[in-house]
Amino acid sequence: MPPSSTVSPNPRIAPHRVRRAVLAFALVLVLHWLAALWLVRFREPFKPVEPENVPVQVELLKPRQIERAPAPAKPAAARPQAAQKRAAPAPRARAPHRSEPVLSAVESPVESPAAAPAAEPASSTATAGAANSASGSAASAASGAGATTRPGEGSMGDASPGVKFALPPSGELQYDTFYNGMQNMPGTIHWQTDGSRYSLYVSMPMPFVGPYTYESRGRVDAFGIAPERYVETRGRRPPDFAIFNRETKQIVFTSTPNSVALPDGAQDRFSMLMQLAGLVGGDPDAYRPGVTREFFIVDRDSGETWPITTIGDETISTSAGSLDARHFMRLPRRTGDTRRIDIWLAPSLGWLPVRMVQTEPNGAQIELLLHRRTSTRGASSDSADISANARAGSSANAGAAPTSASGAPLGADNSVNSTEATPAISPAVHEQQQP
Repeated sequence: MPPSSTVSPNPRIAPHRVRRAVLAFALVLVLHWLAALWLVRFREPFKPVEPENVPVQVELLKPRQIERAPAPAKPAAARPQAAQKRAAPAPRARAPHRSEPVLSAVESPVESPAAAPAAEPASSTATAGAANSASGSAASAASGAGATTRPGEGSMGDASPGVKFALPPSGELQYDTFYNGMQNMPGTIHWQTDGSRYSLYVSMPMPFVGPYTYESRGRVDAFGIAPERYVETRGRRPPDFAIFNRETKQIVFTSTPNSVALPDGAQDRFSMLMQLAGLVGGDPDAYRPGVTREFFIVDRDSGETWPITTIGDETISTSAGSLDARHFMRLPRRTGDTRRIDIWLAPSLGWLPVRMVQTEPNGAQIELLLHRRTSTRGASSDSADISANARAGSSANAGAAPTSASGAPLGADNSVNSTEATPAISPAVHEQQQP
């Protein structure tokens, strides 16, 4: 009887199967982890308010001068006192019988012209009259100086009626950015003001094209925030400038030889956020659903009117928690305008933006959602640099256009001249220009 053939098990087969099973299990875990990460990073796109659900316009607000409190009266009262003190040494010059021309020559240039008649004998009544005359001339000079302010540039210390306005507090805000619901690199808004000057810097990452940065610098005038220079940089392209020339009442651009008339209260596309925050912060009750405010907005090569309407109060969920906010929406600027911009301002942030969404005509969405508000301790040096830069450049900005971009932190080595147009047609993801 032939022996039965038995196949002995290969000891190498079992370890190979174990390795394959472990690798397959690890691959499944990695795929599940990536899917979970995608779900965590994915955000449901914002559904814009349907046109039929937009509140009916109940009031249309136009740019007006802001309300300013009167200046303290103490500095004005101190000037006549100083004049009286300067006139007080007048009795020392009386005593012609001493005939000391040297003393007279030393005293006469120091004395004010009002006290010159005191060199000859006079009564205390004449001396008091001279002092009163000096006081009156000082007061009239002070009042005359206050009357030389140009329209729209009134002194912030003078009392004047107008709409209530409260500058939003300085700070740096970090935002989670989303493109069609997918999270990208974080964005930043850096806002700095000392009450008379301001600087605004916005950085927003864009997929495949690089970061988009926007800078606005200027001052605070009788209409609120008044930009002097707006810089827009798209990815690796050279920056485009818009210069607000308040001497000639014109806005000039470096991307086009065209210019635009500069109306009172004009804003650039990002200073408008702070102007709206200041107006709402000054009088929150005035912005009820249906109230619409018009802004003249300047972009990198043009300007147009934006109607911003109030939708209502909502609660916004962020990574830092839920925040109450007021929802604003840009209405169509013209017939056929389907691009949407929605803004939410939070009172707990000093009415700074907690969320912003731009919806393109093709349905693509760019969203910024507050991640956190960082400390402003490190911004003091920036504030000093902002103020010094702005004051030094204010006279230069009064010209037709900047001769160079050396004063700008963005693209500092790019020469700019308003007479030489440098159009940079960009596939703007954030705002495509329409005819």
